[in-house]
This record gives sequence, structure tokens and C-alpha cells, in this order.
Amino acid sequence: MGNSQRLEDRLNTQDLFVEGANMDGQLQHAMLPQPTHDELARQQFVHSLKQHIATQISPSNRTLYEKRAKPRFEQKHQRSPQQRHEIRQLMEQEPYYRMWGALRRNAQEMLWESVNLSVERQLPELMARSQQLHQTAIGSLTLNPELQVPTYHTAVDIHCMPGGYHSEYRDEDIAAGVTYDRGVYLYTMGRLGPLNDGMGQAVVQNYLKAQYPELNPAKILDMGCSVGHSTLPYIDAYPQAEIHAIDVAAPTLRYAHARAEALGKRVHFAQQNAEQTDFADESFDLVVSHILLHEAPPTAIANILSECHRLLKPGGLMVHAEAPLYQNMDPFSAFMFDWETQNNNEPWWSAMRQLDLESLTIKAGFAQEKTTQTVAAMELNSGQLKDGGFGSRGNWFLLVAHK
Repeated sequence: MGNSQRLEDRLNTQDLFVEGANMDGQLQHAMLPQPTHDELARQQFVHSLKQHIATQISPSNRTLYEKRAKPRFEQKHQRSPQQRHEIRQLMEQEPYYRMWGALRRNAQEMLWESVNLSVERQLPELMARSQQLHQTAIGSLTLNPELQVPTYHTAVDIHCMPGGYHSEYRDEDIAAGVTYDRGVYLYTMGRLGPLNDGMGQAVVQNYLKAQYPELNPAKILDMGCSVGHSTLPYIDAYPQAEIHAIDVAAPTLRYAHARAEALGKRVHFAQQNAEQTDFADESFDLVVSHILLHEAPPTAIANILSECHRLLKPGGLMVHAEAPLYQNMDPFSAFMFDWETQNNNEPWWSAMRQLDLESLTIKAGFAQEKTTQTVAAMELNSGQLKDGGFGSRGNWFLLVAHK
């Protein structure tokens, strides 16, 4: 079958299923579950609950700290708390903080439960659709059944998502990817946009296009791509580039491939560990990741940075986007973000954010004068939140290095 005929068939497949935006603003593409009235109502309740917690309940934690917990500590120790750990010991004694944490954890579990209702009901249809899109693909998908998923991914259900990203319960399973696509939209309360691509857009538009307007990479690699939310903006920004994206989770990659095809985007997905890939030396002009580093322990982060150096061509660029480091915020804000590690199955969230990433980058082979830590503006869709809400970051932290 010729390329033009495959493209026509794929577009015809799209036309059967794409129905426009969901009622709450997420783009309804061919691979996204279509909720019933009751399912959508339940998801929107969770959305509203999370927003209420973030905007109406969360800010009072700082007031409680400043008015009661901090003075109590200062009276006892004759100094202010200097570390997030000291603040946690104080705040965990406060019923209001414990109530806030319980609400937030319960809302997270309710989120996944509400999404799974739609996913389980439509999964056979979505899996058939995935296979149909695979048959007419303009991109590619390469899986490796022999790949050992790292223990730091399998030990817990990250973000409390049942089964995590990697679990498979049937042949050609895509459930983890479907769940994540819809779940992330609710988790971020829509602040990453209709396609959940706000992070990739921030890196591309607010950093790369601004700082390197002449950049024209021939090959790009996105590490830890999950379902490809942040991968796709690079296709629009660099239409002549060959885009590769890797992750360790097979069900997530199957969904990522089908989703990209449904959206008409050519990506070459592969099941690989970013610590050690099978790409040849100096294969890429640009290597990126988006909130990958905090999903890995420090030893794995060091390996990932070394692999980036190996994969980049001379003069190539590495950009890792993450949440801000703790060194760039006050102790109370660091404590509030630290909740994710303590209560939301993010075991390496805090460990990464207190690392000296610049030193690790230099040890990986990059020159100090070619290594930068900077930010890219996060364009919020619904205004900023305070003290630990997803939108409160304002900027994404970027670790950047030239080879």
C-alpha cells in the first residue's frame, strides 16, 4: 500500500471517531474515552473538588504555619524553621493540615476511579481502534518484551494510578495509557491545555524558539514520553525533523502511538530505558524530557545524563524540563510540594529536587560553561493556584546543556 493511500485510510479512520472537545475542555480525539452523562458528572465533581481544595483550603496552611506553628517552633528553638522536614514535623501535628492532606489523597484516588469507569466500559472498542490505526500508521511502534522495567517504576503505583504506567492485564493492553491521558487532564485541572501538551509547548515556544530561533534539528529524542503529551509540540515546531520517543511502559507506548496517529502526528515510539538505549552514538541533534527526572533515583538520573551526552551529536542540545528545585524556593513552599513524596507515591520527587544537577551534568561529560539551569514560562489556562497547587509553579525548571 502506498504512503498516500495509507494516509487517506488513516484520515478516514479519524473521521469516524473524532467528535471535538469534551464538555470540560479536553480535546476529544479518536483514542480518548467518551464518558456517559453520569461518568462525566463524576469526573467533573472530582475536578471541582480538587479545584476547591487547591484554591479554598490549601492557602490556609500557610496562614496556620505563620500564625501558630512557626511561632511555636521559634519560641522553643530561638530560630525559624530552616528545612522542609522541620516544617513537616510541625504541621503534621495540626488537624487542619491533616484534614487537607486526607482530602487531597482521597480526591486523587477518586480521580482514577472516575476515569476507570469510562476506560473499562470502552476498552475493547479502544483497543480495536488502536489496532486499526496501527495498520495505517505514518509513524512506528517498537516494543521490547525482554526489557526489564526498572524497580523504581514497579515498586509503587506512581501518582496512585492503579497499576502504574507499566502494568498489563490482557494482550495488546493500552488501558494504562488511556487512563493516564484522561486522568492527567483532571489531575492538572486542565491547566496543560486541551491536549495536555502545555509543558512541551512551554519548552518549545517559550525557550527553544526564543533562545535558539535558528535551531533546526534533524533528529529529536523525547525520553520518558509516557503517552506523548509533550512529544507532539516538537512535530509542529520542527516539521522536517525525525521525532523519536521512548518509555519503559509497553501499554502506555501502545496508546501513545495510537493517539499520535489519531492526531495525524508522525512519531517513532520505542520501548527503551533512558539509562541505556540502543541508539547509535551521536544520533540526535536535540534530546529532551518532560518531568522524567523526578521519576528516577539519583543513580538513574546520572545514567540518563550520561546517555544524553552519548546520543547527542557535537553541538547538540539537551533540555530536561522539571518542577522547580527546592533550592529555588522558601522552606514552606518546598514542604508543601514535598507532600507528593510523602502521600502520592512519588518516591523520587523530593530526592531529585534537592540534587546538584549541574554537577551531575558535568560528570556526564558536558562542559561547565555549556551547562545552564534556567526556566520556561508555564502558560496557565485558568489562573495560578497557591501553595502546592499544580499551577502554582509559574515556571518550569530547565536543565540545559550543549555537547
